[in-house]
Amino acid sequence: MGLISHIIRRLLLIIPMVIGVTLLLFIVTHIVPSDPLAAILPEKSLESPEIVAVTTAKWGLDKPLHIQYLVYLNNLLHGDMGTSFKTKNAVTLDLATFLPATIELSIASFIFAIAVGLPLGIISALKSGSFVDQITRIFSLLGASMPPFWSGLIVLFLFYYKIPIFPGPGRIDARLSAPPTITGLFLTDSLLAGDWTAFWSSLSHLILPAMILGWFELALIARITRSSLLEIMSQDYIRTARSKGLKERTVIIRHGLRNALIPLVTILGLAFAGLMSGAITTETIFAWPGIGRYAVLAATNLDFPAIMGVTLVIALLYMLINLLVDITYAVIDPRIRET
Repeated sequence: MGLISHIIRRLLLIIPMVIGVTLLLFIVTHIVPSDPLAAILPEKSLESPEIVAVTTAKWGLDKPLHIQYLVYLNNLLHGDMGTSFKTKNAVTLDLATFLPATIELSIASFIFAIAVGLPLGIISALKSGSFVDQITRIFSLLGASMPPFWSGLIVLFLFYYKIPIFPGPGRIDARLSAPPTITGLFLTDSLLAGDWTAFWSSLSHLILPAMILGWFELALIARITRSSLLEIMSQDYIRTARSKGLKERTVIIRHGLRNALIPLVTILGLAFAGLMSGAITTETIFAWPGIGRYAVLAATNLDFPAIMGVTLVIALLYMLINLLVDITYAVIDPRIRET
């Protein structure tokens, strides 16, 4: 099976997964609460017969359940997820507003996790049993053990309140205007606009939440890299490569690290998906206006359309990231294309 056929096959597998997620959301809408209108309309709108009639026709609530589901799918395909009770905006508009902030935070956290976790894992594997290895393992254990809400409060107390090295919560200094929206990513938009003041302010606000969010994934990457590389470096072909007189650096990079990439790619894909969906606590602590904070506000206000919209977006992100992981597998190891 060629690479293109493998990609097409994986794309086709996403279709039933998407249908399954939408079906689950549809069922939730009709179970909690028992009246679907109560999950679509705010309480005050339920008192208006005109609004109730329009909503009933729009979502097909006067039709059989299977027809209602088809209407629900049609509305989703047209980008209609309903209206948020809290913001009074269309959920799709809210998600388009809040999602770029989460993407920017997740990318920064991911870069930090890879840039620190990968070298730590390699050094720990090559210096197995040494003092450096012990320190690295302790650092990884702390990262995996400390919850983000606690470590986030600690770093804010230390580096914002006690030693004001970094700015406080938020995405940009309150005295500055946000850069013109092009991509929704403040760092990119400020660079495109040539606004260096906004760029440095956005970058300084990004550092602490990115480090806190990425620390857990950093620890995971370091541990998986260490264990995978330790196993690979004990294989016969590694000893053969060394006996041929190859430089140790070549043996490690070309023969060791390359063959340790398969489990590492799995972790990297899951780590990025986890960052996208697990930013709720970090965004709340640092007042970061992303979908994590949006989800918290939706949950505390029983904003069902917003909750379902966030759930659907996170599920789709997981599917897309897993698809990219599968494609990366096939590129790294052609044998996987046959599975």
